Amino acid sequence: MSNAYPELAEAQQHWRYSPADDALAGRTILVTGAGDGIGAAAAKTFAVYGANVVLLGRTRQKLEAVFDWIEANTATEAVIVPADLEHLAADSAAALAGSIEETYGTLNGIVHNASLLGARTPVAHYPIAEWQRVLQVNVTAPFILTQALYGLLDAADDACVLNISSSVGREGRAYWGAYSVSKFALEGFSQVFADETETAGHIRVYSVNPGATRTAMRKAAYPMENPDEVPAAESHMDLFLYLMEGAKAGKTLPETGAQLDARTWMRQ
Repeated sequence: MSNAYPELAEAQQHWRYSPADDALAGRTILVTGAGDGIGAAAAKTFAVYGANVVLLGRTRQKLEAVFDWIEANTATEAVIVPADLEHLAADSAAALAGSIEETYGTLNGIVHNASLLGARTPVAHYPIAEWQRVLQVNVTAPFILTQALYGLLDAADDACVLNISSSVGREGRAYWGAYSVSKFALEGFSQVFADETETAGHIRVYSVNPGATRTAMRKAAYPMENPDEVPAAESHMDLFLYLMEGAKAGKTLPETGAQLDARTWMRQ
């Protein structure tokens, strides 16, 4: 596997948590924004550790590249779901739920990773249409998907929902506009959904701030930054695996609703 996925092999040397090779065997996980960046790294890593992955994203060509890699290098079953979250509606989300149930019978996790950065401009000049697009993709689409897939998650023995947040979703910062506001909203959604599902205990919900990560979005936000000085997405995947593996490994897990930081996780 080190030859097929050198970024993962390099990251594993520095992981805090070393899962068993079959840590996610038998689990099915939906990853949004699975064609690139953190989403692609999560999808491939989950597959390496035995999960069947539902690859949802806007660009079919990117999804096919991830699918082909999973098919060539793992024994798991991935499926591609091309979808533009800007136009996601309840009926298409319900159809996705039906397809997942028919194909896999269950759903054990969701990673709400897909995001739009939007304009980097003052609120006074922020384009209204752009604001609405960012809020739709970053907040409303995760809500629609979670609502449609709730029944499958609730029926699972130990399901996990990861909402990928940002430092600007925990402390507002000038010129981050709709992106910052959307991540604040996603944090609130995490807490509300966690509180609603805590008593039943079938679903754990977390917000995860990965911090600076070598992605196309990071490059767009910080064009003068040297990407070689920024951690690769694979460096965060031990935290993702730890949370997705759940109670079956006999670990002490964070309380549902927790706000987690990948950088703090690495130092603990």
